[in-house]
Amino acid sequence: MDGLRELAAPFVAPGPSGVAVRDRLKHLTPQDQHVLRVVGAHQGALASRDLKARCADGPNHNAESWAGRKRELTKESSSRIAGAITKASHDQWALARRCQAAHIRSLEAGIRTLKHRLSLPVGAKGTKRAPGGYRSRSEWFHKSRRLHALEHRHTAAVTDWQAGRVRVVRGGKRLLNTRHHLAEAGLTEAEWRERWEAERWFLAADGESGKRYGNETIRVTPDGRVSIKLPAPLVHLANTTHGRYTLTSTTVAFAHRGVEWADRIEANRAVAYRIHYDTTRDRWYLTASWQRPTVQTIPWQAARVAGVIGVDTNADHFAAYHLDPHGNPVGEPHRFAYNLTGTTHHRDAQLRHALTQLLHWARQTGVGAIAIENLDFSTEKTREKHGRRKRFRQLISGIPTGKLKARLVSMAAEQGLAIIAVDPAYTSIWGGQHWQKPLTTPHRRMSRHDAAGIAIGRRALGHPVRRRTAPPPHDRSDRAGHRTVQAVPGAQGREGPRPRTPGPRTRSVSPDAARTRATRTPKTVRDVRSDQAWVQNSLLLTE
Repeated sequence: MDGLRELAAPFVAPGPSGVAVRDRLKHLTPQDQHVLRVVGAHQGALASRDLKARCADGPNHNAESWAGRKRELTKESSSRIAGAITKASHDQWALARRCQAAHIRSLEAGIRTLKHRLSLPVGAKGTKRAPGGYRSRSEWFHKSRRLHALEHRHTAAVTDWQAGRVRVVRGGKRLLNTRHHLAEAGLTEAEWRERWEAERWFLAADGESGKRYGNETIRVTPDGRVSIKLPAPLVHLANTTHGRYTLTSTTVAFAHRGVEWADRIEANRAVAYRIHYDTTRDRWYLTASWQRPTVQTIPWQAARVAGVIGVDTNADHFAAYHLDPHGNPVGEPHRFAYNLTGTTHHRDAQLRHALTQLLHWARQTGVGAIAIENLDFSTEKTREKHGRRKRFRQLISGIPTGKLKARLVSMAAEQGLAIIAVDPAYTSIWGGQHWQKPLTTPHRRMSRHDAAGIAIGRRALGHPVRRRTAPPPHDRSDRAGHRTVQAVPGAQGREGPRPRTPGPRTRSVSPDAARTRATRTPKTVRDVRSDQAWVQNSLLLTE
């Protein structure tokens, strides 16, 4: 086992910290839509200006500058709206900063790989642990040029990082670039402009405990009536007192978690709201979100008491296997397919449907946890890491690791299931080596992914992936210890130290031989031709 990296210990993933539900704003009048558009455009302009100021501050930002930005925005909106805008700008800058750090790490990984391969002779063979040299002088030359390009990008990124400069686009960089490819996107300039402006609107408000119905800016009453606190320059659009505008002919009713939402607003607990316009469907939506109290996750020892479901994540399906607390596979393998092509909504629906099927099956088996690999492909999908394996790079890039982990943890918490994250190293290799062939029968087809699910489940339970430990070092007796670790000592059929019973010690001798043992002479000889095997001769004890 020399050369293998040390495996990280399994751990129970923390539960979700927040909840979000959404409902459609139906039957909006032209006046309602006009007010929402005007308010969104006005506050969106303020958010753009504040984000520019936040980016200009860079790492020198402090509480005093934050308060100054908020005072400037309060003059053109309100104190609560200004607080929501400045907080959103701060979060967006912090997200861009984290993405910048990840980009620098990716560039450094690519530069290390290129330097290593360029230092080797052309045509040098690689190993499983490290790539070899390039195959031709032409490829070596082009990769040397790419090394200079990556070093230039790395220098620019590090300079931006040290200066606190980030690249942020309100509305999204992808949508911005779509402006130059309208024909390919199937959009006209007017349609793109409408989508661009809608993405840059700001119609959101953070909740505040103690205020009426948990939010003073966007308020939703228990009967579903929605009202908005208008900014100071737009107070003339109000249709109720205190500068508020109430949507006249629409109500919301949250079908999912509606009772929990109603309990919060009746107790005046904080609920944040966001109003969003979907230009493709021409629909308005209201999203309510709130934080949950921190729940202490159950210990790892408690999560594995009732067994686990080992899940191997692949590009188009989940391969799952049920394991009992001792690491024994139970029943047949299960596969839950999904298709990650098409639109974002289609991919999200496919993933959600597959996870729902997985969780329902886990509840039926009675396990207490689901074991899954702690995947993170952020540094494993670069061109320098996998070279010409373009399809493999596309494969691992298509697996939604971040969204999968967040959604699985959230959905499992509702079913009372814990998520155990394990180190993904060698699960497919060792699973296929130790479990694929033994479990394959004429009526059961075992794939490498199914065997990897068993390896993941055993690692989550604290057992080694191997079905058995190494054989005893002395001989084929059991005095050197147990020959298996997949069942407790009291389990039926377990191979371990057996009680002393009359009869032959070797299994090659028929059980009927024990009946004649008492009538034969005790004489044991070593037969050199039997390759160190012990042979029992005839015994005679009556003389």
